Amino acid sequence: MDAIFRQWQAERPDIDPAPVRIYGLIAQIQMQSTGFIDEVLAPLGLVRGTFDVLTALRRAGEPYRLSPKQLATGLLLSGAGLTSRLNRLEAQGLIARLPEPRDRRTLRIQLTAAGEAVINEAIPRVFEVQWRHLAPLGEDGRRRLEEELARFADAIAQIMEQQEAP
Repeated sequence: MDAIFRQWQAERPDIDPAPVRIYGLIAQIQMQSTGFIDEVLAPLGLVRGTFDVLTALRRAGEPYRLSPKQLATGLLLSGAGLTSRLNRLEAQGLIARLPEPRDRRTLRIQLTAAGEAVINEAIPRVFEVQWRHLAPLGEDGRRRLEEELARFADAIAQIMEQQEAP
């Protein structure tokens, strides 16, 4: 990030490139965390994206069932992005697409028994590796980081809401 920052300073000294560091670090952390999470999930036949779908269903509580729209909204995905994940999970036998009893035009996505077993095994593995990577921050550093990231996320959400308002 420092090299990119310096390059922008040299090429466009009229613009303050400070946000490049923050957004770049956020992107770097996202890429790194996806990598180490994928590594932990590989023996279970999962990747971060499919893990996220399974955890959303698991967190929903019994009977571990949600509509595709609920899943897409909760995971911040487009319909197409969700469909590819659902296809993969269905092929693995970890989810089932069930017709909605009151409206056969709509579906519900439900964990299968195999899906529940896999996600129950995956969750502690992912949490353990996340804790291991957070450990160098210590409890106080982790708490401060969480507070600042939450404050930043809230600020961005407010700006976006203002832009959407007529």
